Amino acid sequence: MNIHNVADYLLDRLAEIGIRHIFGLPGDFNLSFLDHVINHPIIEWVGCANELNAAYAADGYARVMPAAALLTACGAAELSAINGIAGSYAEYIPIIHIIGMPTLHSQKERELLHHSLGDGDFRHFAHMAKEVTCAQSSLTAENAVAEIDRLLVAALYQQRPVYLQLPCDVADAQIKSSSGTLAFVQPLFSPLSLQAFIETAHEKLQSARKIALLADFLADRFGGREALNRWLPEANIPYSTLLMGKGLLDESHPMFIGTYMGAASELSVKECIEEADTLITVGVCFSDLTTAGFSQNIQQDKCIDIQPQQAWIGKTVFNQLPMAMAVDALHQLCNSLKDQWQPTAITCPYLTRHEHSVLDQNTFWYHIQHFLRPEDIVVTEIGTSCFGAASLNFPAECTFIVQIHWASLGFSLPAAYGAQLAQPQRRVILLIGDGGAQLSIQELGSMLRDGLKPIIFLLNNQGYTIERVIHGPQQRYNDIPIWDWATLPKVLGKDKSLLTRCVTNEHQLQQVLTELENCGQLAFIEVILPKMDIPKLLINVAKSIEDRNKAT
Repeated sequence: MNIHNVADYLLDRLAEIGIRHIFGLPGDFNLSFLDHVINHPIIEWVGCANELNAAYAADGYARVMPAAALLTACGAAELSAINGIAGSYAEYIPIIHIIGMPTLHSQKERELLHHSLGDGDFRHFAHMAKEVTCAQSSLTAENAVAEIDRLLVAALYQQRPVYLQLPCDVADAQIKSSSGTLAFVQPLFSPLSLQAFIETAHEKLQSARKIALLADFLADRFGGREALNRWLPEANIPYSTLLMGKGLLDESHPMFIGTYMGAASELSVKECIEEADTLITVGVCFSDLTTAGFSQNIQQDKCIDIQPQQAWIGKTVFNQLPMAMAVDALHQLCNSLKDQWQPTAITCPYLTRHEHSVLDQNTFWYHIQHFLRPEDIVVTEIGTSCFGAASLNFPAECTFIVQIHWASLGFSLPAAYGAQLAQPQRRVILLIGDGGAQLSIQELGSMLRDGLKPIIFLLNNQGYTIERVIHGPQQRYNDIPIWDWATLPKVLGKDKSLLTRCVTNEHQLQQVLTELENCGQLAFIEVILPKMDIPKLLINVAKSIEDRNKAT
């Protein structure tokens, strides 16, 4: 048995699962725990501008790492972060949210403390958190070892946030623990279910002539990425992803056909996916924004649908079948059958440049396509930047980060901060609108403080353009204050080295992109775009949203 205090045991377990940083803010109820963070040999403290940004940063970190950790004080602080935690819950991101609490004595005596609702009941916020976390606990010296292990295992197994209350006196409490490693939960597996799946899939694939594959973000979250990328390069099957799963598969491969968006898809993509005799779907979750208002025309009886713990072929379900095993089984089946399938002519849509000097959405995304490199991390905001990026074909090993389901405006800048801290050796490119940036721009100061070097393109089209397209193009509720963006980075990073530019035409954009090829500092590029110019894809998506919002 080893002697620890609770704080160090928790930090050691976080390090064991691959976490190297904790995001958050100091508060009087977490300061004693923070002393342990500062002294820990592996975990580093990352102070953020506010708790919501810290939650967003942890989310971005966990999208390129096994998990992330967030530290706040209780009450006011944790509620500032809960929107970010809810987004992580909705999009299957494992965050360990640690909440500094008053002492156990203060809680037992129901003292009327600050950061509380003034009624002596300290359970309110745990009740709120229960709706957006997959496991919760309040630590004591007696339960700390078991509960810390239980919550970390739950976060990784379910790929969702957990909620861990740490009273300030418990952080320093001495505990005994074994030296064993965490015992991770393995998905339930039934060999009989796998065999039945293989037999049924063989029958369905053998009778088909045209095959296609559609993947989505759950394949990334639940262990399907490696199996898919072992299979698809040799499969001779045309494949696509939905927007939330973009970057999951190799988009430089000749069998990649583009991003599928339901009726808003390029015609060649739509036909290939919807007219396949058998469509293999892996980790797919059809939502309104990724399908242009549920406009996908995909019949269940044509699908082999693989989800994290089960698979469906038509209306037949195969339980206790982990995703990677199902994908590997299809890999072997398709290798034996692929010669009988009808070859598919692939016409992957590529951006083309309009012959004019105006800097508009089309021109901007055309040049960004050629600016990207393998292994880039591309982060976009929900809005024109997100739907513009949908038309890109990423080089190999790129990572795409977008919060399109929860769609919390302002997410992308702190998320880019978290991703860059997690992967400092990779180039991070952030594409954010002026509206979204006004919600979370403070974290640019943290990037500069920490010496990070992302490339930030701020798309300035004078307000909430995505909302203008949906409804009220001339209404003042879609306007925002006009900021001097070129000056702002220097205000947030006094005496810090950075590159700032403002581009208003195509020639200036080309010059800046050349300059950025060997840029050794943070770059902040304001791109002036027409107020009502939007990516082609967004027209159809916005129309579907407006129609659904008017439906009776």
